[in-house]
Amino acid sequence: MQLIRGLHNLSEEHRGCALTIGNFDGVHLGHLEILKNLKKAAQKRNLPSCIMSFEPLPMEYFDPHTAPARLHRIREKWCALQNTDVDYFLCAKFNHNLAKLSANEFIKNILLEKLNVKYLLVGDDFRFGNKRCGDFETLRLAGKKYNFEVHNTDSYCYKNERISSTRIRQALIQNQLKQAEEMLGRAYQICGRIAHGDKRGRTIGFPTANIKLHRHATAIHGVYAVHMTGENNFSEKGVANIGKRPTVDGQSLQLEVHLFNFNKEIYGQKVCIEFKQKIRDEKRFDSFDDLKQQIVKDSKIAKDFFASVTTK
Repeated sequence: MQLIRGLHNLSEEHRGCALTIGNFDGVHLGHLEILKNLKKAAQKRNLPSCIMSFEPLPMEYFDPHTAPARLHRIREKWCALQNTDVDYFLCAKFNHNLAKLSANEFIKNILLEKLNVKYLLVGDDFRFGNKRCGDFETLRLAGKKYNFEVHNTDSYCYKNERISSTRIRQALIQNQLKQAEEMLGRAYQICGRIAHGDKRGRTIGFPTANIKLHRHATAIHGVYAVHMTGENNFSEKGVANIGKRPTVDGQSLQLEVHLFNFNKEIYGQKVCIEFKQKIRDEKRFDSFDDLKQQIVKDSKIAKDFFASVTTK
């Protein structure tokens, strides 16, 4: 899959494509079904296939403080999409110029002039254009007028309900990690690079790997049993805290992972942290000694969890 960074980087080879448009947050099983159908349609018509998404997501652009927590940052989304057979991933910058386009202007300026789209696959609840004035019917009529096919996607269901990023986000918030995993097709994970922290954990015997989150909100908070993977077959289990670290008066979201029986230097490495089981909510402790005693308890719960999973 080729990454196209911005509409200005489109070239002739990208035109005349089979296209789908969406946030694709989380790249869940429903998304994968859409992309499988897109690729099938593209091959049948001998067209290149293309995913179009936006950065920032439209809801984040209009109101970043109330936008729902992302399941994926753009880099995580890109990595997940590379496991599909789609040819191109077009990441368009969502800005004032794009936001002010009417539905008809979006069709003419983007779908026709920029992409010369031949086949378009979207959900029947898809909305676009200034004030979300365009819908599936708008696209269907435009397809008839400008000679491109427009198709909608069937809902992909889990337990008789449509899988959506919103539903997965809600499952994570409610600590239903198994349900989220079954809708995603994999354990929920957060990826990033290990950065230097304040190294307070070392002073109480629990060194941590610190991962900057670079996001305004997360769907999960608290302490979890986790599995960290990385480069060169790196694979370790541990316990993680995701939150603002109230015991040290932290102000920004941070992910800290204490790995069991591991003390090597791994600063700068790109890692992915899978969240396996919620242990407790984040809380403030009166002293570092209280915090240390709690981490001992958290680690035992996490180790017992992994032992139970291994023996099943």
